Amino acid sequence: MDTPVRRLILVVEDEPTLADAVVARLAAAGFATVHAGDGPGAMAAVREHKPDAVVLDVMLPGFDGLEVCRRIQRERPTPVLMLTARDAEPDLLAGLGSGADDYLTKPFSMRELIARVQALLRRVEVVREQTLEHARGLDEAQAARSVRLRGHAAAAGRGESHEEPRDGRPALELDHAARRVRVDGTDVHLTPIEFDLLGCLARKPGTVASRESLLAEVWDWADASGTRTVDSHIKALRKKIGAEWIRTVHGIGYALEAEADGEAATATATATGPEAAGAPPTPADPPPERP
Repeated sequence: MDTPVRRLILVVEDEPTLADAVVARLAAAGFATVHAGDGPGAMAAVREHKPDAVVLDVMLPGFDGLEVCRRIQRERPTPVLMLTARDAEPDLLAGLGSGADDYLTKPFSMRELIARVQALLRRVEVVREQTLEHARGLDEAQAARSVRLRGHAAAAGRGESHEEPRDGRPALELDHAARRVRVDGTDVHLTPIEFDLLGCLARKPGTVASRESLLAEVWDWADASGTRTVDSHIKALRKKIGAEWIRTVHGIGYALEAEADGEAATATATATGPEAAGAPPTPADPPPERP
């Protein structure tokens, strides 16, 4: 029987004690590891070893983790879990904006680190299968997997557009097979995590998705302590597609402020009646019986 190939994780951390602990815990979980202690060393390791994922500290000698992440995504896109000692919103958004798929704020538990790495690798497999399926033309339902949504009129006019919004409303298109997003005809680059997060919201536009449900579906992480990760990725997603598309429902979660193109607006936040509250539609009165 062939021995399964162990996934290789690059750990980029300049603090020796923490680096040794992370490497040891990953090895105990069945991963192969390689370590780098600075920015130039990280890029050299990426080129030489071609890791399956990178655990990357933000503060590094040489050049910082944000620059490492940007260079990785330009040269060889690889899932990145960023480690940061700063939990201020601008720092977290900078990390996600550089191409990181997820982040952990120090101090963190090793159990959570392993779970996040495993979730990133599972996500890569899903994306790879979808990409192969699309390239081979095996997806007979591809058209059904392309979603076109319309925002509310108040959201029109954001930035430049290659296409005139119909009825003054902006358009949001998600092609799940090609994993492509367009806003008003303009391509928007999203990380795999951001695409999956938007895809979850787009399944039921106008319907609130809880932070816990998004965390479980996108990150495969059921611990409610990770809901801040959802909030940070939503902020990063808003910066890319426009803040007006995603509505915050305080204490609960988020909803996509849109409706299916060409469909009635019964699923949007502006809908009225029992359908807007999630109740089933009232059936029509039956025809009168013939005498």
